[in-house]
Amino acid sequence: MGTLSRWIFFNIFVLVAIALDLGVFHRRPHKINIREAALWSGLWVGLSVLFGVGVYWYLGRQPALEFFTGYLIEKALSIDNLFLFLVIFSAFSVDERVQHRLLAWGVLGALIMRGIMIALGAALVERFAWVMYVFGTFLVYAGIHMLLAKNEDTHPEENKIFRFASKHLRVTHKYHGEKFFVRADKKLFATPLFLVLLVVEITDITLAVDSIPAIFGITHDPFIVYTSNVFAILGLRALYFMLAGALGRLRYLTVGLSFVLIFIGGKMFLDHWWEMPVHISLAVVAGILGVALAASLMSPPKPPAVKALPKAT
Repeated sequence: MGTLSRWIFFNIFVLVAIALDLGVFHRRPHKINIREAALWSGLWVGLSVLFGVGVYWYLGRQPALEFFTGYLIEKALSIDNLFLFLVIFSAFSVDERVQHRLLAWGVLGALIMRGIMIALGAALVERFAWVMYVFGTFLVYAGIHMLLAKNEDTHPEENKIFRFASKHLRVTHKYHGEKFFVRADKKLFATPLFLVLLVVEITDITLAVDSIPAIFGITHDPFIVYTSNVFAILGLRALYFMLAGALGRLRYLTVGLSFVLIFIGGKMFLDHWWEMPVHISLAVVAGILGVALAASLMSPPKPPAVKALPKAT
């Protein structure tokens, strides 16, 4: 487990990174092109690798392998989740120039919520050993459900919290740039962008229900679980803009992820009799995802199912 100083320094790094992102590098809203997205995505991957090397140097081989395995799982699940962000932005006609800022605030909320969920999960695992079997059962179920589920159109505007907020808050009839709230007639109004932010946050919470138990299947160290999650999430925005036009090519990624979840869930049950070495887990996860990626790239492209919906009012 990370010491108090490591927790403090890591979270300071995260806050500084987000502050620089919002206040310096992306202070003015603009459309993120593929080149810029690729540079930022490469930067975050590089920082993640450097952090993993640091874990190896200070904590040893086992924690480093756990970090890289958790990071790979979270990163892969994040790529699959980008489809939902694409649907959300299309459904609410979000201006491409403010999408990055919206995702940045969404990431900040996601980090807070995931930190809480990881802390609760770690406390449960430490106190009740049988919780791992619950996590394992859930992951196997989630993997089978993901594998057998039919592709259906997603309608984020039908989210109950979105509908409640739009009904009980004063909401403007149009977007106001990157602003979440505006004043008119001495009254405070939420903009449709704030409602979209709510949908993004809610979506991330539901997606974290799969990813966090999956990483606990690799390690019980809250520091490794948290840092692998954070690095994957921080690089999510750049990855979205880099892959937004190519998501239709990753048609078998969901199949690969379903097998990853089933494998991790099964591993949780197997650990009672035989604790699988982390390097084997890493090899299996990487192998499954590699096959899914290769199969996707060799197959004809299939456009993502994005259905245009009316603008938010």
